[in-house]
Amino acid sequence: MKGMAIVAEGLRKTYGNLVAVDGISFDVRENEIFGVVGPNGAGKTTTIECLEGLRSPDEGRLSILGLDPRREGRELRERIGVQLQSSALPDDIKVREALGLFASFYRKPADWRPLLDALGLADKRDAPFAKLSGGQKQRLFIALALVNDPELVFLDELTTGLDPHARRAMWDLVRSIRDRGKTVFLTTHYMEEAEALCGRVLVIDRGRIVALDTPDELIRRLGEGTRIVFAADEGYDPTLLGKVPGVVKIEQDGGRVVVTGTGDRLVVLVVNALDAAGTRFRDLRTERPDLEDVFLALTQEGKGGRV
Repeated sequence: MKGMAIVAEGLRKTYGNLVAVDGISFDVRENEIFGVVGPNGAGKTTTIECLEGLRSPDEGRLSILGLDPRREGRELRERIGVQLQSSALPDDIKVREALGLFASFYRKPADWRPLLDALGLADKRDAPFAKLSGGQKQRLFIALALVNDPELVFLDELTTGLDPHARRAMWDLVRSIRDRGKTVFLTTHYMEEAEALCGRVLVIDRGRIVALDTPDELIRRLGEGTRIVFAADEGYDPTLLGKVPGVVKIEQDGGRVVVTGTGDRLVVLVVNALDAAGTRFRDLRTERPDLEDVFLALTQEGKGGRV
């Protein structure tokens, strides 16, 4: 299909009695960062491995860059890059040796030397793999996935185990890959990561798709509005805010109160009601729903459901 890097129709994969992927269908547009999120065991890795040609689905049709990964795997591997969820190299292999080795696997490899500069590894070209930090190892695996100048890059749990600074650096790298005209397909456990990077996000649970849309639209459809959180002193009346226009839910845990509602004037109305009643409060802040709220509402980790 023109303009589509990936088309999956009725993808199904089982292991004995376990249904890992249960007849899912979706597409990924060219030059898109497309994310897949879901609980452990939801089917994310099985899905990405079927797309990469590492596993054969039991049922369904796959088109990856117009190719069938089962019948045209050799040609497909020349055009995709893959960073696996769990990867390793010999401790003694040097960065430049690893890049040279992987480049030799392709008929038309790209010049890997510019990748050293682009990925911040130029000063590590002669360093052995064992001497690299976690973030440097991840950057090397990205470089190995890009050594054939692929059209489509698969990144499976790219930032797991990295500290916040290294994770943000990886986000910049992913954006730069997209900006070079590539399509990026990534799985992640970090909702903040999916929200920051992805044009669209597929939420999968127990092998089935429960949502697929832009992060903003998924959050909007959750419909929870704004949360106002504050600490109330003794004497706070839990029924006080029940009639404030726009308030839809009030939760209290000890002295911590969470008011959920909608409307541009919600905060002003809540504060005015507290003030009019002479209620003393502190540490007031507002929170808006994010992709983590959507994830918890949709998946078994949040008792399931659909948005």
